[in-house]
Amino acid sequence: MDVIPAIDLLKGRCVRLYQGDYEQSQVFDENPVAVAQQWVEQGATRLHLVDLDGAKAGHPVNWQAIEAIAQSVNVPVQVGGGLRDRQSVANLFKMGVRYAILGTVAVEQPALVNQLCQEFPQQIIVGIDARNGKVATRGWLETSEVEAIALAQQMAQSGVAAIIYTDIHRDGTLQGPNQQALRELAEAVSVPVIASGGISSTTDLLSLLALEPTGVTGVIVGRALYTGDVVLKEALRAIGPGRWQDVPPDLGSAFA
Repeated sequence: MDVIPAIDLLKGRCVRLYQGDYEQSQVFDENPVAVAQQWVEQGATRLHLVDLDGAKAGHPVNWQAIEAIAQSVNVPVQVGGGLRDRQSVANLFKMGVRYAILGTVAVEQPALVNQLCQEFPQQIIVGIDARNGKVATRGWLETSEVEAIALAQQMAQSGVAAIIYTDIHRDGTLQGPNQQALRELAEAVSVPVIASGGISSTTDLLSLLALEPTGVTGVIVGRALYTGDVVLKEALRAIGPGRWQDVPPDLGSAFA
């Protein structure tokens, strides 16, 4: 299973939120590029970036930091936050980002997700962030009436490369992942599912291995890495390599 360090960007700095609350942010490092390089040096094979300013504004904001990170590491980078139009997604790929994570548009413009999956095959990931099983949008500031599993099934049919599932009530809390919700979602779709939210220890990571046969192929870890509750090198030794093989896509369309 892939262990994927998260780098959340707010005003160009590396931070973590508590349950998605912008008023409860903690700055962990002023230099997100150095943080990214640190995780790669410790063995990370993929990085997860979230443009928190972009998620709130409705368009990417931390372009400079994102590009600097993508150009400074030799592992795939996936980015989400404020990606709500085709040009923003294309711009990310031009910067060297491997995967674009779409959230709000999956609920509000599913046809756009379908279009992007066709234009950029195996480069589009959908992030499904849920409160009590309902999908939250616009930087988690709003909660829709859309059921997480129903949206996951719709996005799988569109051809997304993977689905990232976040239980907002667990995010940033170090309370452990919501295994039941993860299992239900993974069993409902045929694409890889990446777990996110609540990881507090290597024990939590090991517990997710039981879900690997259902299609949970990776886990994003944020606060626990920054607090030292999870040591990346130890986690990677414990969990082992992921099943989701990273195959470089044909990037020609990204420069159209």
